[in-house]
Amino acid sequence: MKTSQYRWVILGVATFTQAAAAFFVQGIGAMSVHLRRDLELNTTQLGLLLSAAQLLPLAGLLVAGRLLDRHDERWIVGIGALVVAVALAAGSAAPGYVSLLVVLLIVGAGYSTIQPGGSKSVASWFDASQRGLAMGIRQAGLPLGGVLAASALPSLATAFGWRSTLVAGALVALSGAVAFMAFYRRPPDQRPMPTTSRVRLELLREPYMKKIILSGTSMVSVHSGVGVLTVLYLHEVTSMDSASAALVYVAVQCAGALGRICLAAWSDRHRSGRYAGVLTCLAAVIIGMTLLTTPIGRSPVAACLLFIWLGFFGIGWYGPWVAYVAESAPPDHTGFALGLAMAVNQVAVILAPPVLGLLTDLTGGFAPAWALLAALTAVTLTTTARL
Repeated sequence: MKTSQYRWVILGVATFTQAAAAFFVQGIGAMSVHLRRDLELNTTQLGLLLSAAQLLPLAGLLVAGRLLDRHDERWIVGIGALVVAVALAAGSAAPGYVSLLVVLLIVGAGYSTIQPGGSKSVASWFDASQRGLAMGIRQAGLPLGGVLAASALPSLATAFGWRSTLVAGALVALSGAVAFMAFYRRPPDQRPMPTTSRVRLELLREPYMKKIILSGTSMVSVHSGVGVLTVLYLHEVTSMDSASAALVYVAVQCAGALGRICLAAWSDRHRSGRYAGVLTCLAAVIIGMTLLTTPIGRSPVAACLLFIWLGFFGIGWYGPWVAYVAESAPPDHTGFALGLAMAVNQVAVILAPPVLGLLTDLTGGFAPAWALLAALTAVTLTTTARL
């Protein structure tokens, strides 16, 4: 098969593996009503479930980034997906909440290799003219995994209990691991190159890294907030039943997948560069979050439309952002740059769900959480637009 054709196979398998590995964790938000009821959780504890899966990647993403610059993505990503599958399979026997937290910690360790590994694999096969589109399609794997999870896991939990959802997650993650190890190959003209500590330290001083870190942490907080609070908000504030709220969450994830593709493809052609797409997403999120704090947000129809808007921009931002990261880094240090940027994002990914959940529990409403996210996003927009 010609190299120019095989890159689309690489893109397809990288996208599938991303969706498969993220399947269970992305479904936690859709199962929020079931988990709160069956495990007797408050919103803070529910947020901690999402944080648990993101804790070990704080260090794991940096380690994965270094490995990816030295070794073949095929085995690093494949083994990571296998760890996710084994952990979820073992977790199906978890007796309760604490055990589930431990399982999600291990899942996060395995997932550490998949985000930077899949991004690097796609970036290395596509040139600048199509890299944004390709990265957007690949990054759509995360919300696509959420779409499938939100469609299947709540029904599975209702019929067979929450433990059955871990079995399903394990089987899906295993299929992703097998697919990546079977089909992935490095580009014919690329070989791993050793990295140096000096270059890694210098990356932290680059001006573009400030924009990457500020925008990344702000927008992953928004993504986390949408993930953990959407179904609960629709159920408790707009009086929507849990099944309908889960369907809206599916639509939000679909909008996010579409956003990652469309916004990244737009960044291929935007005169102001890829970061202009990120700035557009920051502005759109401020509008959506602000409207949720008003009486408009209490209308079921308006709330659904606002969450779909936030899905498109608040999840879709990652497409142009990750392409910007890949292109800003030195060519032989792409893996480390991606791992570094994603590791910094993990701080926000870990803190945002429990903080937003605690804020919701303490205030008895969702408006303070939306207002906090809008304020953080506004500060980021103002700061990074000047850099």
